[in-house]
Amino acid sequence: MGIEPERRCKTMIFTYGTLKRGFSNHTLLQDLMRTGDAVFKGTYTTFQQYPLVCGPYKVPFLLNMPGSGHRVSGELYAVSSYGLGRVDDLEGTTRGHYQRLPIQLTPENQESVTAAAEAYFAETSYDEELWRKSEMMGFCCYSEKEAKGYVKRKDRPQNLTFLDHIRIFVSSSSD
Repeated sequence: MGIEPERRCKTMIFTYGTLKRGFSNHTLLQDLMRTGDAVFKGTYTTFQQYPLVCGPYKVPFLLNMPGSGHRVSGELYAVSSYGLGRVDDLEGTTRGHYQRLPIQLTPENQESVTAAAEAYFAETSYDEELWRKSEMMGFCCYSEKEAKGYVKRKDRPQNLTFLDHIRIFVSSSSD
């Protein structure tokens, strides 16, 4: 018998965007849960306020600017080291898309209980530009409304990198 999922899934990951249930990248977590490499822990909210904005193709970004924005709601998963590698790959941590950093959370509808986890924040090379581009207005939840118009990776122009798309997005004039 293999190690039980609860014992091998040690890293806590806070998901706030396309990895959540009902969104396009959740299939990765579903696959990991099937193999015992991820366990859903519940719905949580960030303990502090953070900006949550959309970048190019309605891709959500959490910005590491505590005290700005809103308390952001999302889902907490425990993942194995294998699962963490798969999520890191999706989030482009080695390609300069996101960085995985510590974050404090509270269970939904609770104020004082905190849980330590990690979340995928926008890389610092473009986070301030994303915040300015969003007119310093974030949202508290990536919902169907914010996701309207989301373009899956396979459907985006392939002749540019995602970082190129981000640079073009932040330098373009607002609509």
